[in-house]
Amino acid sequence: MRNIVGVKFFKQARIYHFDAQDLELELHDEVIVSTAKGLQIGTVDRLFVPYQEEQEYAPIVRLATEQDMRKKDKILKQEKRALVECQKIVDEENLAMRMVDARYAFDKRTLTFTFFADSRVDFRELLKILARTFKARIELIQIGVRDKAREIGGVGVCGQELCCARFLNKLENISINMAKNQDLALNPNKINGVCGRLLCCLNYENDTYSECKKKMKSVGKEINTDYGKGKIVKINCLKKTYDVQLPSGEIVEAKEKNGKNK
Repeated sequence: MRNIVGVKFFKQARIYHFDAQDLELELHDEVIVSTAKGLQIGTVDRLFVPYQEEQEYAPIVRLATEQDMRKKDKILKQEKRALVECQKIVDEENLAMRMVDARYAFDKRTLTFTFFADSRVDFRELLKILARTFKARIELIQIGVRDKAREIGGVGVCGQELCCARFLNKLENISINMAKNQDLALNPNKINGVCGRLLCCLNYENDTYSECKKKMKSVGKEINTDYGKGKIVKINCLKKTYDVQLPSGEIVEAKEKNGKNK
């Protein structure tokens, strides 16, 4: 049986799967892994990941040593300085981009910068300057506003840490139809997150609402209720009731008579 585990390289990162081989690992162990960018240090975030034959798994080289951990702390400080220096160079070059993060590979051969910009940026000359400055292979990755919020972190309208920073490994496409499907007021202050885009959590219950509404009549249909016949003006999906307008004009909350919600 293959010993596959999930590893994160920093807090907000997605989980990558590696072959632990004969190593006996526990959650939160620090490990050295082999990646396309060279050796990296990461944290075990998931154990007993199901093995998939069609997927290739890079190996975990070893548990991180005390020397590795000291090197990691040193690299973290160098990354902070690199981020400041890079932004300074960007400003000097008058480029419309805001640097968000800097990440060294553990062997320091590669330095990856993520940045935010409103439009495409020609950074070919910047790459040359950064390579000369940091003596490393440079990668520049442009991110969107949702990714930026994920990198920076924060607190959502629910009072908890942002989902994208806390546990979401993939940012799903969110549409305004999800808010409509859940009968939410289309107020940007209510349905947008700190990134200014639609809340990721609109996706969580969307399937539940869709399945529920398949079993209920739609707005505009007439139904019989205990108050008499009326026209549906709103569906209360979770309560499985309707707001019904009676011939008198009065609107009442009711179920279809005899419990028929078809």
